[in-house]
Amino acid sequence: MKKILLLTMAGILLLSLQKTEAQTVKVLTFDEVIKLASEQSPNALMAKHRFRASYWQYRTFVAEYRPSLTLTGTAPFYSTANERVWNSVLERWDYKATNVLRNLGSLSLTQNIGLTGGSVSVNSDLTLENDFDRDERKFITVPLSIGVVQPLFRYNSLKWQRKTEPLKYDAAKKTFLTNIEAVHRQAVMSFFSLALAQINKQIAEMNYSNADTLWQIAQGRYELGTIAEDELLQMQLSWLNAETERKTAEMNLRDREIRLRSFLGFTDNVRLELVLPSEIPDLQVNVQEVLALALENNPEILNQQLNLLTAQSNLAQAKADKGLNANLIASFGLRDQDPDFALAYSDMNRQQNIRVGFTVPILDWGLGRGRYQMAQSSLELAQVQSDQALVDFQQNLFLDVEQFNLQKDQVAITAKSDTVAQKMFEVTKQRFLIGKISVLELNNADTRKDQNRRAYVQALQNYWSYFYNIRSLSLYDFINRKPLETEYDHLIQ
Repeated sequence: MKKILLLTMAGILLLSLQKTEAQTVKVLTFDEVIKLASEQSPNALMAKHRFRASYWQYRTFVAEYRPSLTLTGTAPFYSTANERVWNSVLERWDYKATNVLRNLGSLSLTQNIGLTGGSVSVNSDLTLENDFDRDERKFITVPLSIGVVQPLFRYNSLKWQRKTEPLKYDAAKKTFLTNIEAVHRQAVMSFFSLALAQINKQIAEMNYSNADTLWQIAQGRYELGTIAEDELLQMQLSWLNAETERKTAEMNLRDREIRLRSFLGFTDNVRLELVLPSEIPDLQVNVQEVLALALENNPEILNQQLNLLTAQSNLAQAKADKGLNANLIASFGLRDQDPDFALAYSDMNRQQNIRVGFTVPILDWGLGRGRYQMAQSSLELAQVQSDQALVDFQQNLFLDVEQFNLQKDQVAITAKSDTVAQKMFEVTKQRFLIGKISVLELNNADTRKDQNRRAYVQALQNYWSYFYNIRSLSLYDFINRKPLETEYDHLIQ
């Protein structure tokens, strides 16, 4: 039994040693975390795929304005139905049973006309017909046929797409940059969350070491009768609390490390250790400059413009649908037929047709008028919402810029307070060791030391959070003084 127990313990120890050796400790600076987040985090990859979808939507729109070449065919087409044929002898239409096999092919080149909403096409058709009842074969050819389809008094969707689709694509590009800045802000939160957990772990370890030392000293003093029992118990309580805080800090550290590791796309075999940034940029931004850049670059502003255009498009469609709708369809071409394929192209006959179809609502019980009024109200609502959204956007931007400009001083103050609090604790600790002050004063100095250290880390987090928020609003790099850009062509590969 003892041998089994020893083997089991040895196996567990070996596995834990293997796991420790398999884990790679990766020391990351703040800049490295920001870069990794924008390159390999799942959130950055999702932003990339969203942009790809917008890109192909825009490419689809562009393709609608380019000529399309289409080959269609039916082979075979067999029919025994009664067909309507012209009897030239009796000069009337007769219905005659057929027994024919046809093979049909058509090549068509079509071009949409954005200005008018119509389309023009050029076609070439070839049909091989076999009549089994007559034992005849002939080629029916249409070498060239030109057709035009033109809506009259109708809603021109192509015209409105030329206004909205480029704006959508521009907004998609800027939205991608905004999403990457959102990834940066999340990286800031995750970085400093783990950094604070690391510092809390260090504080907890130090506090436990100090509490253990002071607890040992207090026991000696109590035996000598230099301190009362309540002071001894207070030191023991501090030692027990320090032990609890040390275990809690260890658990929180592991939790924050798992979160950052998952955010950056690392596996469980990677252990992360962070290095706090020692400096911040000496930067103050001008609110009017940020506002001008935001009005030019922010996708929220572009989306408001897009909402207005969409509402105007809906109004134009509702107005067109409630009135006269007509289509002009015209074609002109050449046609011939012959049993010999070569002769089927030798003696062309003209064929042409023109047709105008129209729809006029006579009695719709106010349906068209109601839709028009609804569209008009929606446009007015969109205008009001756009104006209010712009006002709110400007006010929030002013507050964000002011908050950012305050953060540099906050970081400097908390850094100085951290240094002072650390020095105060060391002095207080030495005075306690020689019996000059009470336990309560020592505990107060210890608490202030920890609070100021955490406040410094929080101030760094606030600075970088507001910094990347300003970048997100304006899509501008204020440190290098240049717009935020990316290689969009690489995103779609």
